[in-house]
Amino acid sequence: MGLLLVLGILLSFGRRLESAMRLERYGVPIALLVGLLGLLLGPYGIVSILPEEITEIWVQLPTPLLTLVFATLMLGRPIPNNKGLWHPVVAQSLFALLMGFGQYLVGGLIVVFVLLPFLGVDPLMGCLIEVGFEGGHGAAAIMGKSFENLGFNEGLDLGLSMATVGLLSSTIMGSGLVIIGRLFGWVENDTDIDQIHTDNKETSSDFIQQICDLAINLALVGFAIILGLLGQYLLHLIAPFLGDILEDVVLAFPVFPLALLGSLLIRFLLEKSKMTHYISAIFQREIGILSTDLLIITAMAGLNIPILLNNLIPITILAVGGLTWNLAGMLFFSKLLFNKGWFERSIVEFGNATGVAASGLLLLRLADPRNVTNTLSVFSIKQLFLQPLLSGGLITVLSPILLVKLGLVGWTEICALITFFLFLIAFLFPANYQVD
Repeated sequence: MGLLLVLGILLSFGRRLESAMRLERYGVPIALLVGLLGLLLGPYGIVSILPEEITEIWVQLPTPLLTLVFATLMLGRPIPNNKGLWHPVVAQSLFALLMGFGQYLVGGLIVVFVLLPFLGVDPLMGCLIEVGFEGGHGAAAIMGKSFENLGFNEGLDLGLSMATVGLLSSTIMGSGLVIIGRLFGWVENDTDIDQIHTDNKETSSDFIQQICDLAINLALVGFAIILGLLGQYLLHLIAPFLGDILEDVVLAFPVFPLALLGSLLIRFLLEKSKMTHYISAIFQREIGILSTDLLIITAMAGLNIPILLNNLIPITILAVGGLTWNLAGMLFFSKLLFNKGWFERSIVEFGNATGVAASGLLLLRLADPRNVTNTLSVFSIKQLFLQPLLSGGLITVLSPILLVKLGLVGWTEICALITFFLFLIAFLFPANYQVD
């Protein structure tokens, strides 16, 4: 934990350096460099300085750090009341559903035609792309028990490996896409680095007041997480009365979507009581950014190289298939739904669909550091609706159960129909979802 604190301090300090800011300005996140350094210095790296005990702790941190990220999403900005915002939210939701169900389709096809006949893998590997990429470490850890109950004992390790590969791929490939986007002029309203420095100076110059403001904002984030934990506790209380399948779904439901709802509730109460002056948008943003960076670093530095190497062939094939689908979604399908700001709106979903929401927010920060396209608000509202479904939600929990009951081929056919239906909606009715 001490090393984690040091990393946080170094990241916060480094973000004030002009050279570090310019790296992120051009699409190279500082967290990526620090994470790669941690991997090289870890127990499986070139210079083994960090003991395995530390990296084992770090592996457990992505889920609580992701909860911190979600707890800040709705706190730092007003609740939108513009009716015109719902069209972009619908488009964002449709695009996210297309990406998610497409991952199940691609995973099923790869297992049916490649991994099952040639490597004899468990059919449940057809769920790993969505669980590892979109769900991340949190979903992989939660789904590990479900996989084990269904006879897929390697599901936990493979899910965690896929999650790390997804997070690493999302950060590296997404950063490259941001750089390419700047070169080809895909990025809307390119922001000058001096403007970002100006944003960072909007807080009070009084050090004592800054400490008080930070403490208050940390407390608000903590309250949002407590509300999420209370919601999860209530769900666990009613789970035994819902039947076997629904009980498994409820017990496996993660806390971070509930923390997002908690942040929305607190923001709503503060707005109604006219006490929003206690919230600092700058501090909420910094807490979210720091949590995102630490999530990237700890997940990359804690990568279990031996497990990854033992399952290198199936993990590589699934990862390549998932990345190909996500890239196709970002570069082609997104243009059916988005007009202005298509790059920002698709890069955040690419990150979310490849390395969880925190990675999507990181890439959005690189592409649109001042949120001039309003993508952050649209994405945050979309998460309220879709997070309980995908990325560790209802569909993620139900998918292995349905796969076993319907068979791999039957499950893949259903995912193909849903994916085709979503694509058809996007193709036939693009005007209804244009972003103005």
